[in-house]
Amino acid sequence: MNTRRLREQRAQLIAQCRQILDRAESEGRSLTAEEQRQYDSLFGEADSLAQRIDRQERLHDLENDGSNGNESISPDEARRYAVFQRAFPLWLTGDVLGLTDRERRALQQDLDVSGGYLVPPQQFIQNLIAAVDDLAYIRQWATVFTLNGADSLGAPVLENDPADADWTTELATGSEDSTMDFGKRELHPHPLAKRIKISRTLARNVPNATDMVRDRLAYKFGVTFEKACLTGNGSGQPLGLFTASDDGISTGRDVSTDNTTTAISADNLVEVKYTLKPQYWPTARWLFHRDGVKQVAKLKDGEGQYLWRESVRSGEPDRLLGLPVFMSEFAPNTFTASQYVGILGDFSQYWIADVMTLEFQLLQELYAETNQIGLIGRMESDGMPAQEEGFVRVQLASS
Repeated sequence: MNTRRLREQRAQLIAQCRQILDRAESEGRSLTAEEQRQYDSLFGEADSLAQRIDRQERLHDLENDGSNGNESISPDEARRYAVFQRAFPLWLTGDVLGLTDRERRALQQDLDVSGGYLVPPQQFIQNLIAAVDDLAYIRQWATVFTLNGADSLGAPVLENDPADADWTTELATGSEDSTMDFGKRELHPHPLAKRIKISRTLARNVPNATDMVRDRLAYKFGVTFEKACLTGNGSGQPLGLFTASDDGISTGRDVSTDNTTTAISADNLVEVKYTLKPQYWPTARWLFHRDGVKQVAKLKDGEGQYLWRESVRSGEPDRLLGLPVFMSEFAPNTFTASQYVGILGDFSQYWIADVMTLEFQLLQELYAETNQIGLIGRMESDGMPAQEEGFVRVQLASS
């Protein structure tokens, strides 16, 4: 089924949700238990369709990108990747006798005989990064730096602006200003690792063993990094967007106006939008947990129009107050006093520093008694908000 038809089905479900809300509002009452159940069921179906649409559109994009996937690598690297695709499943099972001399050399040239490390070819790494990008919104939207020969990434930050210029006379120079000063933001890539145990029988009998291993690694790396980019404390991990910090986004960028201790209000969202400078609006996005979107989808403006508008065009996200809105399972969804429940911002102002040395370590003997092998994946990365004025957080009222 094409995405256009799916979007039409989703729009019908949302229209039914709004009919339930409008009926209760016209009668001046809250939803009954049965109406709430119907609303939640319909909205859940709409959410599932949104995820199907997103997956299909991303797959389409990847397929289009994949048609030119080898343009960035040399012919030698392309040949090596072809060898790697055939040899990797055999290497996983330890069936080295099934490898040709050429394939064995392709693996051995990156194999540390003392430690059992294997560094995959560039194309394999690119595929893994693409899978991680699909799982993690922040990495897709952020400004990403790859460090080569450096331990950290530092950037000067303007901490305090000078005062406005002075109107003066022809020969005067205006008053001296001493308020302008600079600080520094520094990113230190931190190690991230995951171990997977693989049945030798599975690896031997399943033709797509390589894809299974890659996808599970991508999922684990992507989820862990995404969580840290959203809620990490910055100690040995990225500093999250929902973590109040003078090194990232301070409490001065929190807006709780008109919210209750358990719910988001329409007026609050308007306040949040206009707290963000309009220079950021062309690239700004809302990000909520789906529980937050479920609340937001019920809100109307002063003229009775819904603030949230579902997308009806392929490739376009839903919109809230005219700006795109996205859902993340890893965004905060605790609706209690003073908690963060959403954010609006230009996510290119979140910086990521990578040391993209992807390594696998094969553990051949450790799990021999259970007929398994182990595979450890490693990478190093860090992230933090580089410019706090590019973000505004939605906060519930304090008790």
